[in-house]
Amino acid sequence: MRLLILTQLAFNIGFFAVLPFLAEHLGTAIGMAGWLVGLVLGLRTFSQQGLFVVGGWLVDRYGVRPIVLAGCVLRIAGFAWLGFAEQTRAVIGSVLLIGFAAALFSPAVESEVARQAVVWEEEGHGSRTRVLALFSAAGQAGAFVGPLLGGLLLAVDFRTACLAGAGVFVLVLTGHARLMPRYIPGRVRVRDRGGVRELLRNRRFLALCCAYGSYLLAYNQLYLALPEEVERAAGSQAPLSWLFALSSLLVVFTQLPVTRWAGGRLDLRRSMAAGLLLVGSGFAVVAAARPAGWTGLAGLLPAAGYVVLLTLGQMLIVPAARAWVPDLAEEGRIGLYTGALSSVSGVIVLIGSSATGSLLDAGLPAALPWALLAAVPVLAVSLLPRRAAPEAQTA
Repeated sequence: MRLLILTQLAFNIGFFAVLPFLAEHLGTAIGMAGWLVGLVLGLRTFSQQGLFVVGGWLVDRYGVRPIVLAGCVLRIAGFAWLGFAEQTRAVIGSVLLIGFAAALFSPAVESEVARQAVVWEEEGHGSRTRVLALFSAAGQAGAFVGPLLGGLLLAVDFRTACLAGAGVFVLVLTGHARLMPRYIPGRVRVRDRGGVRELLRNRRFLALCCAYGSYLLAYNQLYLALPEEVERAAGSQAPLSWLFALSSLLVVFTQLPVTRWAGGRLDLRRSMAAGLLLVGSGFAVVAAARPAGWTGLAGLLPAAGYVVLLTLGQMLIVPAARAWVPDLAEEGRIGLYTGALSSVSGVIVLIGSSATGSLLDAGLPAALPWALLAAVPVLAVSLLPRRAAPEAQTA
């Protein structure tokens, strides 16, 4: 578990050194229209989240180590390509490669952490959600360091940031080639085909996927709606790195206390419901303040409020959703189900990101796009399965 948690830290350092600045690069340096920027970001998320189910199936069949190594190789190639891409088709190709790389290594790491967390709980060491919360905190520590690194590298140019991100994954690849065991005790490989049909019949799991997808669409606005709001309020995207840092520091320092608090008071469904309502309220804060047209420091306060509320919601939603998956998955297919959780979310984000990009460019009243975005996670509460499985109630 130590290796997997440190892996998540490194993954996010490399990833967030580039991604928060991608929308501005596409719009300014390459000159893409808003709807096309939204589509590219959605394609990146879809090629990652949408293809998690493929990566999860491969993990169940071939094991963790080869899938993680293959994903690192593809991520290195994708970042290097993006750094030199100047045409729309080259940008789309590199972004798809970056996303598919994560569709390989992320289900491998996440499903194995979830499996180890269940074992941890069964051995009496504590709730599985605490292990998954630590995993999330490590990822957010990487998400804190990554944008700061990227912001410094952008003083040179975007290509330098991309190549630095690729360099991080070279280190990850080297570390896993040396340290990841070829056989992990307790991990059963599924040799027979199938599983997808039973997954599609699992209504409770699909309901969880849809609710989680609504959260992910909201989270994706950190890269689409938030940069535009920061640009409007401050005249540049310079404060964006600090808002990402704020989000990451909140998770790093408060994820475990929040998980302990929620674990004693909320089951998995209530934890996710509370998180979705917090996310919706973050959009509502910006919608309420937007008609005033504040700029400068005052104009950044609603954006900061959105980031804080989104992050608090994330701290409740993500560990609960990941902890719920093992209770809903078939024996030996936790990789497939972990991947499917993200794949359904990826479809939602692909559709929603293009719609959001058009919405932001449509010249609507200032508050309306943010108000509509606020409604998405709130409505998603009704999609959650009515109650958690008995094992999850104690988390």
